[in-house]
Amino acid sequence: MTVQDLGLPQRWVKVLDQSRCIGCHACTTACKSENEVPLGVTRTFVKSVDVGVFPQARRAFQVTRCNQCTDAPCVAACPTQAMYRRPDGIVDFDKSICIGCKACMAACPYDAIFINPNDHSAEKCNMCAHRLDVGLEPACVTVCPTEAILVGDLNDPTSKVAQVVQREAVAVRRPEKETRPGVFYKGAHQATLDPLAAQRPDGGLLAWSTQQGHGEAGFVPGGHPARHNSSAQAVLSYDIGHHAPWGWRVSLYTWTKSIAAGAFGLPVALAFLGFLSFGNAVTRWAAPLTALAFLGLTGILLIWDLKHPARFYLIFTKHHWESWLVRGSFIIAGYGAVTAGYFLAALAGSTGALRVLGGIGIPLALASAVYTGYLFAQAKARDLWQSPQLHAHLAVQAALAGSAAMLPLLVWLAPGRAVTAAEVVLAVAAVIHILQIASEDTLPHVTAHAHLANREMTHGRYAKFFWPGLIAVAVAIAAPWIGVVATPFALLGLLAHEHAYVQAGQSVPLA
Repeated sequence: MTVQDLGLPQRWVKVLDQSRCIGCHACTTACKSENEVPLGVTRTFVKSVDVGVFPQARRAFQVTRCNQCTDAPCVAACPTQAMYRRPDGIVDFDKSICIGCKACMAACPYDAIFINPNDHSAEKCNMCAHRLDVGLEPACVTVCPTEAILVGDLNDPTSKVAQVVQREAVAVRRPEKETRPGVFYKGAHQATLDPLAAQRPDGGLLAWSTQQGHGEAGFVPGGHPARHNSSAQAVLSYDIGHHAPWGWRVSLYTWTKSIAAGAFGLPVALAFLGFLSFGNAVTRWAAPLTALAFLGLTGILLIWDLKHPARFYLIFTKHHWESWLVRGSFIIAGYGAVTAGYFLAALAGSTGALRVLGGIGIPLALASAVYTGYLFAQAKARDLWQSPQLHAHLAVQAALAGSAAMLPLLVWLAPGRAVTAAEVVLAVAAVIHILQIASEDTLPHVTAHAHLANREMTHGRYAKFFWPGLIAVAVAIAAPWIGVVATPFALLGLLAHEHAYVQAGQSVPLA
């Protein structure tokens, strides 16, 4: 009985037999040649780990590449459907519509995606789909001297891959991510499957430096080796370093967006509560213009961070609604349009229109502040960002940033009750911000990845941003007594925290 007789669709998968792999790197070079992969990046590579203790020591290999997931996070995160899953299970890509946002890289738990330095588009292993489509095997399969790489249809019970997967012991990488990978490992050592399982002889975790282009291996102290120890000591001997996909521009964008959301939302809310009038200069022009200025800066940063900035319009013309990058772009666009309309209504002197647009603008401001929490949650590779508190924390940060940014303008243009209210909001937001950080940093993290990322933020290379930022925001608690002096402390402290949080979240090795 054939697959067609069973009515099952074709499902291409790979079996990587690490008991046969000799670490010759033939698959890597064949892949580069077949797919014209430039120097400095790889679609596939062979990782090696030295396991055991002399004289019972050996080198364990792992072929590392895209896992062809059934529930592929990169596909869900891609805003233009440049990453897509074919009916036969292959996760492929279309470079012509890639905007280079790197959301797929942040989403991939296997660190399998890179930006091609020649064409600036996302790329990865696609199982040589162009060869499979004409009846040929992938390049890596044809050159493997030990037949350690098998490719076939999982739904065909007569295929070698189906027989291995269904009858023998196989493993997948990071099953807890629930991506249902299409790459299965046979005979793989745990130290190769889990990058946190490679240990120093003294028990410390060995991690790979992935930030800022550093390629050297480094030790991460303070881990929990008991949770990840292998059956023997292991030391990472060969790996490929990768850059963190989102750099300082994303850190800065979260900060400017918080100001943009709070600068309009706070004064308008104060107007509805009776602390300001809709005829005041703050509510008429200072709030909308400040919000529009920082919203414009947010847009510039987002587009600047794209590898194909000229293609940013594809987010709106070829959008993939499942991506929170798309949803967030529409939210920001809607918020910008309402804020601009509010300012035009203020110029026209229409108080009624101000109330209507202000009532619409407040929830849009809140949505603009918190959608990044859902965007970061789609980055399934980064456990630190998988916090159910994140969207609430972003709302508090918008209140903190908005009250701090508008306080000097309120002192200038609306002295009195509105200033007092803004100072109280600033102080309360600063307290809640610090309490939320304390909660996130002191409670046990669900995964070792989140724990190590948090430790990198609080005691590692990003501690120089985290602690000064925390102290600066703490100064803002005194806003009711020190007034506008609290503004720079609050804003710079929040900026430092954002940078530490965004970058530390990407600091744990994945491959």
